[in-house]
Amino acid sequence: MERYRPKKILVEKSIRDLPLTQTVIKRLKGIPVDYINRVKPLPVERAQDSWLNSQKTLLLCKNKGRFFEPCPGTKNYLCCLYKILNVATNCHLNCTYCILQAYLNNPFMVLYTNTNEMFKELDEVLSQHPKTVYRIGTGEYTDSLVLDHLTSFTRLIVPYFASRANAFLELKTKTDIIENLEGLKHKGKTIVSWSLNAEPVIRNEEKSACSLNDRVMAAYQCQKWGYKLGFHFDPLIYYPGWESDYKKVLEKLFRTIETSSICWISLGCFRFIPKLKPIIKKRYPESGILYQEFIRGLDGKMRYFKPIRIEMYAKMVEWIKSYDSKIFIYLCMESEEVWKKSLGVAPLSNWDLKKWLDDQCRP
Repeated sequence: MERYRPKKILVEKSIRDLPLTQTVIKRLKGIPVDYINRVKPLPVERAQDSWLNSQKTLLLCKNKGRFFEPCPGTKNYLCCLYKILNVATNCHLNCTYCILQAYLNNPFMVLYTNTNEMFKELDEVLSQHPKTVYRIGTGEYTDSLVLDHLTSFTRLIVPYFASRANAFLELKTKTDIIENLEGLKHKGKTIVSWSLNAEPVIRNEEKSACSLNDRVMAAYQCQKWGYKLGFHFDPLIYYPGWESDYKKVLEKLFRTIETSSICWISLGCFRFIPKLKPIIKKRYPESGILYQEFIRGLDGKMRYFKPIRIEMYAKMVEWIKSYDSKIFIYLCMESEEVWKKSLGVAPLSNWDLKKWLDDQCRP
């Protein structure tokens, strides 16, 4: 996998002297730097048109809003009440199905460097509700580790979560950028997770991401460093022969990873908002992910027909459980009916699902 290196850096003047700003600029020595007052958001359509070229520009700026927010989730489906830490936006891996393509109003790779304000905000939230367990991820608007070779952000955030009694951090990635995780005293409070997929899907739809083997070997290394691991089969892609291809992924995974290290495995079938379809067709005309039939779900997203989703989930659950019946598996953004027909059980509510996942974090 080619690591991100921009051709140009934009820096808001207000954050030019912050430690993270200076760290990134020094590590990108030789890259032209322009200092600006601020970047104005573009209309989403213009941002979409300039998406691929503009990712070659790295914008270092201040997050003027909230760092900490609820996962947007989706209406009418079970949600685990996950929380998001918004440390960056955009991703140069350019997976064909990426939802970011449809709604970001800034096409640059964006890194927020006012981390002092981020930690202050986290302190306030976590201290106000000391009995509430927070599962917090940085991988909603970007890949959690895709810029870590430039920022070493994990060397700040992992020890921070190790010091907090009521919070767990999840780093979600499709990369092997894990070197900064070595030697950190994480105290089991950080879960390092990988998005996995079948080899043909990685080859055709995730072309700039790590290979399956590199992801699994990176997970193996994190396992050796004592981290808990998560794996996300989301999106599961339906196509002729999917069964044998996904079985091979599980064979590779469980040949390498000890099941006792796995905190959870999530499953979620491919779904997308309608306005993403023309973007995929225009930007990735060779992609085959839109060839199946879709139906509009209760949340307005286009989804595979329910029987197809249930079949995929049920088979994945059966195959995973054949390696270890105790592995915790959950569905992402699915109905109670689909849960019951796929796993034989369903949480009673979003809060019930939250408790299930909270319990998985604890030793």
